[in-house]
Amino acid sequence: MELLGKVIGAISGFMYSKLLIVMLIGVGLFFTIATRFIQGRLFGESIRVVGEKPDQKGAVSSFQALMVSTASRVGTGNIIGVSTAICFGGFGSIFWMWIIAIIGGASAFVESTLAQIYKRKRPEDGSYYGGPSYYIEAALKNRVLAVVFAVSMVLTYAGGFNALCAYNLQSTFSAYSFYDKSVTPIIIGAIIALLFGYCLMGGGKRIISATSTMVPIMGVLYVVVALVVILRNIGLMPGIFQRIFAEAFDFQAIFGGFTGSCMMYGIKRGLYSNEAGCGSAPNAAAAADVSHPVKQGLVQMLSVFIDTLLLCTATAFLCLSSGIEPTGELAGAPYVQEALRVTLGGFGPLFITVSMVLFAFTTLIGNFFYMDNLLIYLHKGVPSKNFMTGFRIVGTLVVFAGAIMDMGLLWDTADVLMGVMAIINLPVILALHRVVLGALRDYDAQREAGKNPVFKAASIGMEDQVECWK
Repeated sequence: MELLGKVIGAISGFMYSKLLIVMLIGVGLFFTIATRFIQGRLFGESIRVVGEKPDQKGAVSSFQALMVSTASRVGTGNIIGVSTAICFGGFGSIFWMWIIAIIGGASAFVESTLAQIYKRKRPEDGSYYGGPSYYIEAALKNRVLAVVFAVSMVLTYAGGFNALCAYNLQSTFSAYSFYDKSVTPIIIGAIIALLFGYCLMGGGKRIISATSTMVPIMGVLYVVVALVVILRNIGLMPGIFQRIFAEAFDFQAIFGGFTGSCMMYGIKRGLYSNEAGCGSAPNAAAAADVSHPVKQGLVQMLSVFIDTLLLCTATAFLCLSSGIEPTGELAGAPYVQEALRVTLGGFGPLFITVSMVLFAFTTLIGNFFYMDNLLIYLHKGVPSKNFMTGFRIVGTLVVFAGAIMDMGLLWDTADVLMGVMAIINLPVILALHRVVLGALRDYDAQREAGKNPVFKAASIGMEDQVECWK
């Protein structure tokens, strides 16, 4: 395990110190310029379209697709990921997290618009589906690459992400006196795995319904609690901002030891939190029934901002305004819990524990939402009942194993798997960006004419290249 950790850590260090830094920032900046800074230009429009209802009764709305993608994002990345970035990368990591979110908003727009353009329709119920594997095969005629992407996403979400999520969930109990490193993770891991497996096998619909309902409420409460902490320590905020920018632009420190720098941790944890450009959200975006693909692209762009600029920033300021200096020993849930305990007393750690139980459990289920679509693609049809049962059992065992594994190995594994997805998806959406720009020009023209934009594939010369939008 120690050797495996070193190998995966070295791969992660290379990917995020060289390759993905260039790809994420380069591709994001290109899309920002090509779309004429869509993140600002159509930000108000993204808020407006998220509330639109689908034409077909019972179809997936923009808001519902947004909630599905947000369910897998909100939780461990917003709380534990931010804490880890600050403890290992310092204050400056927050600035680079903001940058990757702002730039990544353009990448999120492009990939989700592509998913809508190349989506497919199920004949049995009229629902839509799609994602990177589908637009890779349809537009690039390359099923091999599409299969590699689908496999990498299965490994990332059913494997790396869910294992890490289970660890982060059990680690929130480390703040309590009953926690024993040799026993408690096993017990909590077993409980999480049993509940998770029960839900996957179809028996936990009430649990899923309850957590899905409570997560948005808990998200709002979390932001409110963070604001209370920040306002109680408002006098520290000028110094915090000063230190964030000072460390963010200390290039001598950054490039002197890049693999442990604020830039690398900010980008790694920012990507882990908002997933912009790595090809996950398009799987949810394709399911939405909208009148124009650009609308869902804008909605997913908004999701990146909600995730990082709102929720991650709330965690960052909650921690930094507490006055507790971040250290490697506090990385993860302990730093957030200690920050709240100092400000709000015993209520703080308990609140974070309850929040993480809800956020993390919904994330575990949300991650598995993507699996049906991916497995149908890989099997060229619905897999057998026996296969799905076996797959869900393996997924449950992964959750249990994650709860008792090493934190560093889990973070590096999740980063590497997610990085593979981004390495495949970013060049693809770059190659197909002209399709999105054509759809965007069509959308802008209809808006300027005072119309509610409605897309027809023929308007950008694609009537013979897509299944929908005829």
